[in-house]
Amino acid sequence: MKNLVDAFPQHLLEALEIGNNVQFRPADRSFSHIVISGLGGSGIGGKIVSQVLADTCSLPILCYSDYVLPAFVGADSLVIISSYSGDTEETLAAMHEALTRGAEVVCVTSGGKIGQIAAERGLNHIIIPGGNPPRSMLGYSLIQLFFVLHRYGYCGGDFAAQVKAAVSLLNTEHHAMEAWARDTAARLVTRIPVLYSEASYEGLAIRWRQQINENAKMLCWHHVFPEMNHNELVGWTGADNRIAVLLLRNADDHPRSQIRMDLCKKLMSEKCDTLIEVFSKGASRLERTLYLNHLGDLLSIELAVLRQEDPVAIPAIIYLKNALSKV
Repeated sequence: MKNLVDAFPQHLLEALEIGNNVQFRPADRSFSHIVISGLGGSGIGGKIVSQVLADTCSLPILCYSDYVLPAFVGADSLVIISSYSGDTEETLAAMHEALTRGAEVVCVTSGGKIGQIAAERGLNHIIIPGGNPPRSMLGYSLIQLFFVLHRYGYCGGDFAAQVKAAVSLLNTEHHAMEAWARDTAARLVTRIPVLYSEASYEGLAIRWRQQINENAKMLCWHHVFPEMNHNELVGWTGADNRIAVLLLRNADDHPRSQIRMDLCKKLMSEKCDTLIEVFSKGASRLERTLYLNHLGDLLSIELAVLRQEDPVAIPAIIYLKNALSKV
């Protein structure tokens, strides 16, 4: 897994090449919304893309990680099916539902049943390299979501330049990021990590949680500002040193949320002795997002090393899938 994480910048460049070479059939209708369906490592890209484009996309982008789609999905819906394996049962069910309702369906996958259906029905689709854990291929699936939205006219072409800038940043910062990940893992390995971000960067907090869960085999949770100030903050009354806080911070976090974070640091520090602020780098929201994403991936690998866990192995998920296949 470490080699796949280290290859993230190269994955981004290869993803740009794949997207640039894809030909799409033009849409024959207009849409009122965009729905992205996917789960786990295949689904988190949708949440991240929706937040990166929230200030510029002319249509709402909604993400669903379930078997079913909301009732409003129909002929005026652009539905993006994101499944790395192409065999995710929940996403397959959502795809069939979208097709039945007459939605415009686009697929991002490495193959599987979803790739087969897309080819047979002549759906717009993008095939990405297969054979690896889905969570390690986010660089490919995430960038293809931008390309899909660009092809349909809902994302400007400047995202490609921002991705290239992010690759340059990641390559320049690689050794410093690895050193930070090693040092921080040592501080977290015996604790329960609690992740906080500003609401508009929640996709990143979810990604960090997922990677710590799967790669390091650790439980953790996340919440966002300002919402956590209205509920979870009170729960800190019962906190102790079993918890370690990671504050994911960005220059473009809402000014009031930044003030809230600064105020809450004091309250949290009174209850636990490990509070780490993680500041992103980059000139654009997409650059900052890719920087923090990669930093979180590196941290999860270092935690796995310290815990002597195989970051590739997911025995609990394999058990569940095998059990479900018999039902």
